[in-house]
Amino acid sequence: MLEKILERHQPFQPVVLFDPENDSLLAMDFTDNNTTLTAAILDDTQKFTDYVNQLLADHECLFGIGGYAEHRTIYSRSEHFSTADEPRRLHLGIDIWGAPGTPVFAPMEGTVHSFRFNDIHGDYGATIILRHQLEGHVFHTLYGHLSLRDLEGLQENMRIVAGQQIAHFGDIPENGHWPPHLHFQIITDMEGNKGDYPGVCRYSEREKYLANCPDPNIILQMIP
Repeated sequence: MLEKILERHQPFQPVVLFDPENDSLLAMDFTDNNTTLTAAILDDTQKFTDYVNQLLADHECLFGIGGYAEHRTIYSRSEHFSTADEPRRLHLGIDIWGAPGTPVFAPMEGTVHSFRFNDIHGDYGATIILRHQLEGHVFHTLYGHLSLRDLEGLQENMRIVAGQQIAHFGDIPENGHWPPHLHFQIITDMEGNKGDYPGVCRYSEREKYLANCPDPNIILQMIP
């Protein structure tokens, strides 16, 4: 149902400033099909950052993008995604990889649902979640790996207007120790969570989580 509602309200304001007429996007693969991404790179955040930056430079792309419903190997770099019986590896959002400090904008009006500094290696780091309502249907958008200063002055239920700048891509110390990027996710039911919601699930739970977190490209409209 949410997907149909969002389709009826397209286009939305851009989440990042991207001109498809002049800017290029690089589709990035973080599954085990990508044999260039070695354990030595993943285990060193600076090497991982250099790897992403070099790919963008080599392809002359402003942003790298991808990851929705992608079964990724990169989460082996953090115990945050390990569980006793089955590790979490299925990505529930879209990642936009780019320069630290890149502005992030609200695609539609809403209110601040919650925010938090999820300061664990591999986690979101600085995180903002917005609450939206369209046609009486409530849903949320999550913005992860932000700059810590973007949490200053926020209050729950604060009104956000469409197109308002709400954040920036955070750098390594404040973004969960990842190469700078934005994790953008749609969440229907927050299930009682505040300032956080799983962005990666166990493969065995994919049906439940993908139903609750539809493809963010419905809003982004960046991937053809």
